[in-house]
Amino acid sequence: MEDFYLLKPQEGHWQQTIKKSDFLIYLARVNSEEEAQAKIEMINKEHYKATHNVFAYVIGDNDEIKRYSDNGEPSGTAGVPMLEVLQKQGVHNVLAVVTRYFGGIKLGAGGLIRAYAGTTAQGLDALGLVVRLKRVVLELTVDYANNDELTYWLKQEDYPLIDTTFDTSVHHQVAVAPATVKDFEETLTNRFAGRITFKKIDETYLEIPKK
Repeated sequence: MEDFYLLKPQEGHWQQTIKKSDFLIYLARVNSEEEAQAKIEMINKEHYKATHNVFAYVIGDNDEIKRYSDNGEPSGTAGVPMLEVLQKQGVHNVLAVVTRYFGGIKLGAGGLIRAYAGTTAQGLDALGLVVRLKRVVLELTVDYANNDELTYWLKQEDYPLIDTTFDTSVHHQVAVAPATVKDFEETLTNRFAGRITFKKIDETYLEIPKK
């Protein structure tokens, strides 16, 4: 799977009130269970007076690790709906903790499911998501006479420049999708009649906002 969604910021908060109960969601990127559990403990300490601190998280490019807890809410009404939202949205390496301060009005099982799922979904929307794209970093070497034309073409075709250095020639590092490297090189070789060379430097990931 080449691309998947992640939280745009490293972490953030969002909240809403439903029938006098306050639902506060904390969302964060996590790369391990240890990191997730440490952040859950942080929220538990920060909101130790809360009625519930419910969590769900998914870790791994293919959700190899999935965990949730209802934290005292009726079974299946809190952690599971949150986990289902994370998976439906396609996010990975994300922890969600919803803190509830009870307002005195019971929501019922259906109301709880909607509250926890809705808070998670709206929190993700509020913080924003990105698409993570795997890219090959190529170094393009060109002479000064052709540099302006090359940089113009790269900009027009939306190829991001990672770095540029100058010596007897100009060297641009460009991020290219793995499946299009061959076509990319052939196009520029033809365009510049062979007056350009290519060298694979590395592989990286780019993150762009989800549309």
